[in-house]
Amino acid sequence: MRAFLAHRLAPLGALVTGLVLLLVGVGPALSPYDPTHMDVLALLTPPDWQHPFGTDALGRDVLTRVLAGARLSLTVSATGVALAALAGTLAGLVAAERRGLLAALLLRLSDLLFSFPSFVLALFLVVVFGFGTGTLILAIALVYAPIFVRLSRNLAASARGQTYVVAARVIGQSSRSILLREILPNIAGPLLVQATLGLAFGIVIEAGLSFIGLGVQPPQPSLGTIMAEGREVFGQAPWVLTLTGLFIALTLLGLNLLGDGLRELADPKLRGRS
Repeated sequence: MRAFLAHRLAPLGALVTGLVLLLVGVGPALSPYDPTHMDVLALLTPPDWQHPFGTDALGRDVLTRVLAGARLSLTVSATGVALAALAGTLAGLVAAERRGLLAALLLRLSDLLFSFPSFVLALFLVVVFGFGTGTLILAIALVYAPIFVRLSRNLAASARGQTYVVAARVIGQSSRSILLREILPNIAGPLLVQATLGLAFGIVIEAGLSFIGLGVQPPQPSLGTIMAEGREVFGQAPWVLTLTGLFIALTLLGLNLLGDGLRELADPKLRGRS
Protein backbone atom coordinates (compact mmCIF):
# COMPACT_ATOMS: atom_id res chain seq x y z
CA MET A 1 0.00 0.00 0.00
CA ARG A 2 2.88 2.38 0.75
CA ALA A 3 4.37 1.66 -2.67
CA PHE A 4 0.98 2.22 -4.27
CA LEU A 5 0.45 5.57 -2.56
CA ALA A 6 4.01 6.67 -3.35
CA HIS A 7 3.56 5.95 -7.04
CA ARG A 8 2.98 8.94 -9.32
CA LEU A 9 0.30 7.34 -11.52
CA ALA A 10 -1.55 4.65 -9.59
CA PRO A 11 -3.17 6.87 -6.88
CA LEU A 12 -4.34 9.40 -9.46
CA GLY A 13 -5.78 6.64 -11.63
CA ALA A 14 -7.48 5.06 -8.63
CA LEU A 15 -8.94 8.43 -7.60
CA VAL A 16 -10.31 9.19 -11.07
CA THR A 17 -11.63 5.65 -11.53
CA GLY A 18 -13.22 5.66 -8.09
CA LEU A 19 -14.90 9.00 -8.76
CA VAL A 20 -16.29 7.75 -12.07
CA LEU A 21 -17.55 4.53 -10.49
CA LEU A 22 -19.19 6.50 -7.69
CA LEU A 23 -20.95 8.80 -10.16
CA VAL A 24 -22.04 5.90 -12.34
CA GLY A 25 -23.18 3.86 -9.34
CA VAL A 26 -25.28 6.43 -7.51
CA GLY A 27 -25.77 9.17 -10.09
CA PRO A 28 -28.77 7.75 -11.99
CA ALA A 29 -30.52 6.93 -8.72
CA LEU A 30 -30.08 10.48 -7.42
CA SER A 31 -30.98 12.21 -10.68
CA PRO A 32 -34.52 13.65 -10.80
CA TYR A 33 -34.73 12.83 -14.52
CA ASP A 34 -35.47 9.65 -16.39
CA PRO A 35 -32.79 8.90 -19.04
CA THR A 36 -35.48 8.03 -21.61
CA HIS A 37 -38.06 10.72 -20.71
CA MET A 38 -38.60 13.31 -23.45
CA ASP A 39 -39.46 16.93 -22.60
CA VAL A 40 -40.62 18.93 -25.63
CA LEU A 41 -40.36 22.14 -23.59
CA ALA A 42 -36.63 21.68 -22.98
CA LEU A 43 -35.21 20.79 -26.38
CA LEU A 44 -31.46 21.48 -26.77
CA THR A 45 -31.23 23.42 -23.53
CA PRO A 46 -27.64 24.62 -22.87
CA PRO A 47 -25.89 23.46 -19.67
CA ASP A 48 -27.26 25.16 -16.56
CA TRP A 49 -27.90 24.32 -12.89
CA GLN A 50 -30.91 22.16 -13.74
CA HIS A 51 -29.15 20.33 -16.58
CA PRO A 52 -25.35 20.42 -16.02
CA PHE A 53 -24.73 18.68 -19.38
CA GLY A 54 -27.71 20.33 -21.10
CA THR A 55 -30.44 18.44 -22.94
CA ASP A 56 -30.50 16.68 -26.31
CA ALA A 57 -32.74 17.05 -29.35
CA LEU A 58 -35.56 15.20 -27.56
CA GLY A 59 -35.33 17.17 -24.33
CA ARG A 60 -33.65 14.37 -22.35
CA ASP A 61 -31.13 15.27 -19.63
CA VAL A 62 -27.71 14.47 -21.09
CA LEU A 63 -25.93 13.98 -17.75
CA THR A 64 -28.49 11.40 -16.63
CA ARG A 65 -28.17 9.59 -19.95
CA VAL A 66 -24.37 9.69 -19.78
CA LEU A 67 -24.33 8.17 -16.29
CA ALA A 68 -26.84 5.49 -17.26
CA GLY A 69 -24.96 4.78 -20.48
CA ALA A 70 -21.64 4.60 -18.63
CA ARG A 71 -23.12 2.08 -16.22
CA LEU A 72 -24.17 -0.08 -19.17
CA SER A 73 -20.81 0.34 -20.92
CA LEU A 74 -18.86 -0.56 -17.78
CA THR A 75 -21.08 -3.57 -17.13
CA VAL A 76 -20.72 -4.87 -20.68
CA SER A 77 -16.97 -4.25 -20.74
CA ALA A 78 -16.34 -5.75 -17.28
CA THR A 79 -18.39 -8.85 -18.04
CA GLY A 80 -16.68 -9.39 -21.38
CA VAL A 81 -13.19 -8.89 -19.94
CA ALA A 82 -13.99 -11.17 -16.99
CA LEU A 83 -15.08 -13.95 -19.36
CA ALA A 84 -11.97 -13.37 -21.48
CA ALA A 85 -9.73 -13.49 -18.40
CA LEU A 86 -11.34 -16.67 -17.08
CA ALA A 87 -11.36 -18.60 -20.37
CA GLY A 88 -8.04 -17.22 -21.60
CA THR A 89 -6.18 -17.84 -18.34
CA LEU A 90 -7.44 -21.43 -18.06
CA ALA A 91 -6.53 -22.09 -21.70
CA GLY A 92 -3.08 -20.56 -21.19
CA LEU A 93 -2.42 -22.68 -18.10
CA VAL A 94 -3.46 -25.81 -19.96
CA ALA A 95 -1.22 -24.88 -22.90
CA ALA A 96 1.72 -24.34 -20.54
CA GLU A 97 1.24 -27.70 -18.80
CA ARG A 98 0.24 -29.97 -21.69
CA ARG A 99 2.68 -29.61 -24.56
CA GLY A 100 0.85 -31.63 -27.16
CA LEU A 101 -1.88 -31.37 -29.73
CA LEU A 102 -4.29 -29.65 -27.32
CA ALA A 103 -1.77 -26.95 -26.46
CA ALA A 104 -0.96 -26.40 -30.13
CA LEU A 105 -4.65 -26.06 -31.03
CA LEU A 106 -5.27 -23.58 -28.22
CA LEU A 107 -2.29 -21.44 -29.22
CA ARG A 108 -3.13 -21.53 -32.94
CA LEU A 109 -6.75 -20.57 -32.22
CA SER A 110 -5.61 -17.66 -30.06
CA ASP A 111 -3.16 -16.59 -32.79
CA LEU A 112 -5.99 -16.68 -35.34
CA LEU A 113 -8.21 -14.44 -33.23
CA PHE A 114 -5.26 -12.21 -32.31
CA SER A 115 -4.41 -11.63 -35.98
CA PHE A 116 -7.57 -9.57 -36.50
CA PRO A 117 -7.73 -5.91 -35.37
CA SER A 118 -9.81 -5.76 -32.20
CA PHE A 119 -12.54 -3.46 -33.49
CA VAL A 120 -12.80 -5.28 -36.84
CA LEU A 121 -13.22 -8.64 -35.10
CA ALA A 122 -15.85 -7.20 -32.74
CA LEU A 123 -17.65 -5.63 -35.71
CA PHE A 124 -17.67 -8.95 -37.57
CA LEU A 125 -19.07 -10.81 -34.56
CA VAL A 126 -21.83 -8.27 -34.04
CA VAL A 127 -22.82 -8.46 -37.71
CA VAL A 128 -22.89 -12.27 -37.58
CA PHE A 129 -24.66 -12.77 -34.23
CA GLY A 130 -26.87 -9.67 -34.20
CA PHE A 131 -27.23 -6.60 -32.02
CA GLY A 132 -27.64 -6.46 -28.26
CA THR A 133 -25.67 -6.42 -25.04
CA GLY A 134 -25.16 -10.20 -25.06
CA THR A 135 -23.43 -10.04 -28.43
CA LEU A 136 -21.27 -7.13 -27.28
CA ILE A 137 -20.13 -9.11 -24.23
CA LEU A 138 -19.31 -12.11 -26.43
CA ALA A 139 -17.41 -9.90 -28.88
CA ILE A 140 -15.31 -8.29 -26.15
CA ALA A 141 -14.60 -11.70 -24.60
CA LEU A 142 -13.42 -13.18 -27.90
CA VAL A 143 -11.34 -10.12 -28.70
CA TYR A 144 -9.39 -10.19 -25.42
CA ALA A 145 -9.27 -13.91 -24.64
CA PRO A 146 -6.19 -14.46 -26.90
CA ILE A 147 -4.28 -11.82 -24.92
CA PHE A 148 -4.92 -13.68 -21.67
CA VAL A 149 -4.07 -17.00 -23.32
CA ARG A 150 -0.64 -15.79 -24.40
CA LEU A 151 0.07 -13.88 -21.20
CA SER A 152 -0.92 -16.67 -18.80
CA ARG A 153 0.84 -19.31 -20.91
CA ASN A 154 4.11 -17.35 -20.98
CA LEU A 155 3.95 -16.51 -17.28
CA ALA A 156 3.12 -20.10 -16.32
CA ALA A 157 5.91 -21.47 -18.54
CA SER A 158 8.39 -19.11 -16.87
CA ALA A 159 7.18 -20.09 -13.40
CA ARG A 160 7.56 -23.84 -13.98
CA GLY A 161 11.27 -23.67 -13.18
CA GLN A 162 10.88 -21.59 -10.03
CA THR A 163 11.91 -23.04 -6.68
CA TYR A 164 8.41 -23.07 -5.20
CA VAL A 165 7.07 -25.05 -8.17
CA VAL A 166 9.91 -27.56 -7.99
CA ALA A 167 9.34 -27.95 -4.25
CA ALA A 168 5.61 -28.52 -4.78
CA ARG A 169 6.38 -31.17 -7.39
CA VAL A 170 8.88 -32.89 -5.06
CA ILE A 171 6.36 -33.22 -2.22
CA GLY A 172 3.93 -34.90 -4.59
CA GLN A 173 1.41 -32.23 -5.58
CA SER A 174 -0.52 -32.97 -8.76
CA SER A 175 -0.10 -30.88 -11.88
CA ARG A 176 -3.57 -29.37 -11.41
CA SER A 177 -2.80 -28.45 -7.82
CA ILE A 178 0.48 -26.84 -8.82
CA LEU A 179 -1.21 -24.79 -11.53
CA LEU A 180 -4.11 -23.59 -9.39
CA ARG A 181 -2.49 -23.32 -5.95
CA GLU A 182 1.10 -22.37 -6.75
CA ILE A 183 1.45 -20.83 -10.20
CA LEU A 184 -1.88 -19.01 -10.63
CA PRO A 185 -1.62 -16.91 -7.41
CA ASN A 186 1.91 -15.89 -8.35
CA ILE A 187 0.97 -14.70 -11.85
CA ALA A 188 -2.29 -13.03 -10.82
CA GLY A 189 -0.69 -9.56 -10.64
CA PRO A 190 0.09 -9.17 -14.37
CA LEU A 191 -3.27 -10.73 -15.25
CA LEU A 192 -5.07 -8.17 -13.07
CA VAL A 193 -3.15 -5.36 -14.74
CA GLN A 194 -4.15 -6.66 -18.16
CA ALA A 195 -7.77 -6.89 -17.06
CA THR A 196 -7.68 -3.25 -15.94
CA LEU A 197 -6.31 -2.12 -19.29
CA GLY A 198 -8.74 -4.40 -21.13
CA LEU A 199 -11.66 -2.79 -19.30
CA ALA A 200 -10.78 0.57 -20.85
CA PHE A 201 -10.50 -0.86 -24.36
CA GLY A 202 -13.77 -2.76 -23.84
CA ILE A 203 -15.52 0.54 -23.20
CA VAL A 204 -14.06 1.90 -26.44
CA ILE A 205 -15.32 -1.13 -28.40
CA GLU A 206 -18.81 -0.91 -26.91
CA ALA A 207 -19.04 2.84 -27.47
CA GLY A 208 -17.63 2.54 -31.00
CA LEU A 209 -20.08 -0.16 -32.06
CA SER A 210 -23.00 1.72 -30.53
CA PHE A 211 -21.83 4.93 -32.23
CA ILE A 212 -22.23 3.36 -35.69
CA GLY A 213 -25.55 1.76 -34.74
CA LEU A 214 -24.35 -1.84 -34.24
CA GLY A 215 -24.32 -1.94 -30.45
CA VAL A 216 -26.92 -0.95 -27.88
CA GLN A 217 -30.11 0.11 -29.60
CA PRO A 218 -32.24 3.16 -28.69
CA PRO A 219 -34.00 4.14 -26.53
CA GLN A 220 -31.60 2.37 -24.14
CA PRO A 221 -28.84 4.90 -23.39
CA SER A 222 -25.25 4.12 -24.31
CA LEU A 223 -22.21 6.35 -24.51
CA GLY A 224 -21.85 5.58 -28.20
CA THR A 225 -25.47 6.29 -29.07
CA ILE A 226 -25.40 9.55 -27.08
CA MET A 227 -22.36 10.70 -29.06
CA ALA A 228 -23.99 9.64 -32.34
CA GLU A 229 -27.10 11.66 -31.47
CA GLY A 230 -24.91 14.59 -30.41
CA ARG A 231 -23.07 14.52 -33.74
CA GLU A 232 -26.33 15.15 -35.60
CA VAL A 233 -27.02 18.36 -33.64
CA PHE A 234 -23.43 19.47 -33.08
CA GLY A 235 -23.96 22.79 -34.84
CA GLN A 236 -26.87 23.70 -32.56
CA ALA A 237 -25.88 21.89 -29.36
CA PRO A 238 -22.13 21.09 -29.24
CA TRP A 239 -22.34 20.26 -25.55
CA VAL A 240 -24.03 16.88 -26.13
CA LEU A 241 -21.11 15.43 -28.07
CA THR A 242 -18.36 17.40 -26.34
CA LEU A 243 -19.30 16.72 -22.71
CA THR A 244 -20.05 13.05 -23.39
CA GLY A 245 -16.66 12.69 -25.09
CA LEU A 246 -14.93 14.38 -22.15
CA PHE A 247 -16.60 11.98 -19.73
CA ILE A 248 -15.42 9.00 -21.79
CA ALA A 249 -11.91 10.47 -21.98
CA LEU A 250 -11.84 10.97 -18.20
CA THR A 251 -12.95 7.37 -17.61
CA LEU A 252 -10.34 5.96 -19.98
CA LEU A 253 -7.65 8.20 -18.49
CA GLY A 254 -8.37 6.93 -14.98
CA LEU A 255 -8.36 3.27 -16.04
CA ASN A 256 -5.17 3.62 -18.07
CA LEU A 257 -3.33 5.48 -15.31
CA LEU A 258 -4.41 2.84 -12.82
CA GLY A 259 -3.38 0.02 -15.15
CA ASP A 260 0.00 1.58 -15.95
CA GLY A 261 0.65 2.22 -12.29
CA LEU A 262 -0.22 -1.34 -11.31
CA ARG A 263 1.95 -2.65 -14.16
CA GLU A 264 4.96 -0.74 -12.90
CA LEU A 265 4.34 -1.82 -9.31
CA ALA A 266 4.00 -5.46 -10.37
CA ASP A 267 7.23 -5.40 -12.40
CA PRO A 268 10.39 -4.80 -10.30
CA LYS A 269 12.25 -3.71 -13.44
CA LEU A 270 9.83 -0.82 -13.97
CA ARG A 271 9.27 0.09 -10.33
CA GLY A 272 12.32 2.30 -10.12
CA ARG A 273 11.09 4.53 -12.95
CA SER A 274 8.01 5.75 -11.08
